[in-house]
Amino acid sequence: MSRSSCILGFGHHAPARKVENPEIEDRLGLEPGWIERRTGIRSRFWAADEDTLSGLAASAGDMVLANAGIDRRDIGLLLLATSTPDHLLPPSAPLVAHRLELGRSGAIDLTGACAGFIYALMFADGFTRLHGKASLVIAANILSRRINPAERASAVLFADAAGAVVIGPCDDPDRGILGASVDSDGSRYGLIQIPAGGSNTPFHGDLDFEQTRMTITDGREVFAKAVEMMTACSQDALTAARMRPQDIDRFVPHQANTRIFDAVGRNLNIAGHAIVKTIAEYGNSSAATIPLSLSLAHQTEPFRQGEKMLLAAAGAGLTGGALIVGI
Repeated sequence: MSRSSCILGFGHHAPARKVENPEIEDRLGLEPGWIERRTGIRSRFWAADEDTLSGLAASAGDMVLANAGIDRRDIGLLLLATSTPDHLLPPSAPLVAHRLELGRSGAIDLTGACAGFIYALMFADGFTRLHGKASLVIAANILSRRINPAERASAVLFADAAGAVVIGPCDDPDRGILGASVDSDGSRYGLIQIPAGGSNTPFHGDLDFEQTRMTITDGREVFAKAVEMMTACSQDALTAARMRPQDIDRFVPHQANTRIFDAVGRNLNIAGHAIVKTIAEYGNSSAATIPLSLSLAHQTEPFRQGEKMLLAAAGAGLTGGALIVGI
């Protein structure tokens, strides 16, 4: 059993097609600048017809494995956080593991919506500590294929991308996950959903196309609940780590909306310059935004050993969580 785990590498991938706001604003009849003012998004990347979820995930996996400098056969577990798998059945993770030539690693999907990476990293940390084996965590989504193009609330937000980290066993108690908090609120289950395609409303010949697309029923309540959940989980994770907000070097929030994570930052008294922001160029790719942001931040200003990060997310379900991670 290992005392801790530590992040060994970062990776990400986005599709080639960049979609600027005017393309969406023109289609929806919105005035120029409306999307950026409301969300902080200027552009996003959308998958081409030939792109697949497993392909995006494998590309991020290739990058992170090279960055970590680890033998692929040393990976004991692959966790894939996604809401848009290649198929409803089977899970996509075994295919990604096969494409990455991981050998005999475990591989499973996690459907945690926007908070999926938080949960996946927490579970992978437990596996790595218990078994002393490295874990690969990938979060990836192709949300452009789940947008209802006529619904403004979702059409302006969602994007396609993948992000990944490798964690390995470590004996330094100041590295890895130092504090964690997770939360859910099933009373708000229907705020963000895809109504059809599950066992409640299975696919059938007369199904309305819009029922198979994402819908946000109350954007204002989503905003308020996301701020509340991310703030509370962050405070609890800080308490669990015996740390204060001023001890955090970088806050890497889920990139749902600039106004959401700026509000959480203010609630926690975290300085604006400490917040990692990638939403302007990459939009909201749900669970993928945090590992994508980690990888981009590491490219721009590499993480130094000893840095302390706060990761926080909230989304459909409602489900959320926060982690304090030592680099």
